[in-house]
Amino acid sequence: MTAHTATLKRWPSQQPLLFLFVAAVAWFALYQMLVPASEALVAALPVDRDSHLGGALQFFFYDTPKVLLLLTAIVFVMGMINSYFTPERTRALLAGRTEGAANVMAASLGIVTPFCSCSAVPLFIGFVQAGVPLGVTFSFLISAPMVNEVALTLLFAMFGWKVALLYLGLGLTVAIVAGWVIGRLRMEAYLEDWVRDMPRTAATAGESTLSLGERLDAGFAAVREIVGRVWPYILGGIAIGAGIHGYVPQDFMASFMGKDNWWAVPLAVVIGVPMYTNAAGVIPIVQALLAKGAALGTVLAFMMSVIALSLPEMVILRKVLKIRLIATFVGVVATGILIVGYVFNAVL
Repeated sequence: MTAHTATLKRWPSQQPLLFLFVAAVAWFALYQMLVPASEALVAALPVDRDSHLGGALQFFFYDTPKVLLLLTAIVFVMGMINSYFTPERTRALLAGRTEGAANVMAASLGIVTPFCSCSAVPLFIGFVQAGVPLGVTFSFLISAPMVNEVALTLLFAMFGWKVALLYLGLGLTVAIVAGWVIGRLRMEAYLEDWVRDMPRTAATAGESTLSLGERLDAGFAAVREIVGRVWPYILGGIAIGAGIHGYVPQDFMASFMGKDNWWAVPLAVVIGVPMYTNAAGVIPIVQALLAKGAALGTVLAFMMSVIALSLPEMVILRKVLKIRLIATFVGVVATGILIVGYVFNAVL
């Protein structure tokens, strides 16, 4: 490695404030170019802009860089913030607290912590060892993937602050109430025996001594890990959304996922559970469904079921939970999601 290359590699850590300013200006300039660039790309192709294919292509060319730019910025900033919320510190904040208030704290921590369904087993084990109550643990495990910073920021960017706040309130309510109900059912006996018999360990918060430059490095690491892992799902979600946007008639989607069909909400949940994606991948689909006349409550139920009740997460949790506890978890959370869908279809 040359001295010049080494200097470039260290530059963000050496001048973090200047780097953040330059990066923000460059990001904003790129974001402003998305609409004209997408229209220019479609115009350069032998496709009629007003055709089904032209509309689908413009949607894809615009949303793909938009979502990736938003996701990169969000993950970078949250990677810096998440350097304060290590698994050890999260366990220490929740350990020894009573249910109720602890469910609220656990669900709130889920918003700002970088854990997803792939982290479910190690997190679950760590929480049990630290003495965190079972219901409190479930409030965190529901909230962390479902009400995360990626989902909220993308919802805000695409639909405005009202929908983002609505989703925040609904997601937190489902996580808090579902965790509290599971805690009241006293189902510790349905943990796998090896999990229940693990020795308890003290959870310590530890101290954060990272510099701003080191937190920048944490932001870069988060971008490499998270964006590098989810970009195929983003492209898949946007491709599906583009197909819906360009080819699905509005009347068809309104009749299929409209608020007048009582079966639309449970069907949306049933369809969402087997899907394996995340907030970044499902939000472009949500955007296309709403634009075609689908009811907001039905679409929110679909989104929540995809993120909070994915089949792969159930398979992962089977390593630490017995079938009855998994079924209870799915039933309680699904009931909350159904209530959310029906209530908002009724009032909006």
